[in-house]
Amino acid sequence: MSIPAELKYTKTHEWARLEGDGLVSVGITHHAQELLGDMVFVENPQVGRKLGANEECAVVESVKAASDVYAPVAGEVVAVNGELEGAPQKINEDPYGAWMFRLKPANPADLQGLLTAAQYQEQVESEEH
Repeated sequence: MSIPAELKYTKTHEWARLEGDGLVSVGITHHAQELLGDMVFVENPQVGRKLGANEECAVVESVKAASDVYAPVAGEVVAVNGELEGAPQKINEDPYGAWMFRLKPANPADLQGLLTAAQYQEQVESEEH
């Protein structure tokens, strides 16, 4: 299973990437999409919505189940990946390339509180046993 080292992770299987412009891209991990199966629907938060850390803000739906997506850090939604509306399977094809939404973080330092790739790997392995 691929867990890119440059990303940060949440216990609820979201990834967060600090972009060069200070925004944070958010998506679901390879592990999450693997558990869910083939994506059939993605509901992103509205642009302009202010989110608290760990706030439920989006939904991914697969042939197996619907799952909530949580904000990794507090911030304001500044963009959503509209491609996913018509092609939710992009998350299955490339979970780390298919970002769902971008946040302007209220406090960029909050990203340091998220899991590293190694910590996330440990969590996933402990869930599997």
